[in-house]
Amino acid sequence: MSPDEAQQALQDKDVVPCMETSLPDARGLVEACLAEGVPALVSREACSKPGCSPKFQVLVQREDAPRVAGLLQQRWLESIRREGLPATLAPAPAGVAEDGEPPCPACGTAAPLVEGACSDCGLQLE
Repeated sequence: MSPDEAQQALQDKDVVPCMETSLPDARGLVEACLAEGVPALVSREACSKPGCSPKFQVLVQREDAPRVAGLLQQRWLESIRREGLPATLAPAPAGVAEDGEPPCPACGTAAPLVEGACSDCGLQLE
C-alpha cells in the first residue's frame, strides 16, 4: 500500500492514535504498517507545554489497532534477536483466535476483555 492509498483509505474514517513518538520512529511504523496492508498516517499533535519536544502520532482505523499492536510486538522481538539476547521470549501470536478475539499485545492471551482490559495480564486495551 502506498502513502497516497493510505491517505485515501483513511479519509473521512474514524482514526485513533496508536503510538506517539519521534518523527523517525513514527515514519518507520507507518512504513511497516503500509507494507502489511494497514493504512496508517503520521500526524503532528500540537503540544502547548514550553520546552516540549515535537511529538508525532501514528493514526490508524480503530479496527486495525490490534494488528498494529502485533506488528509492534513483532518489531520489538526482532530487535531483541538482533541484539543477541536470549531467545526465551515467546514468538508473537499469529493472528486472531478461532473465537474471534485478537491476542493481547502484552501477554498473547486471546480471550474476551474484562471491562476493556486483558483478562490475563490486565493491560487496558479500550
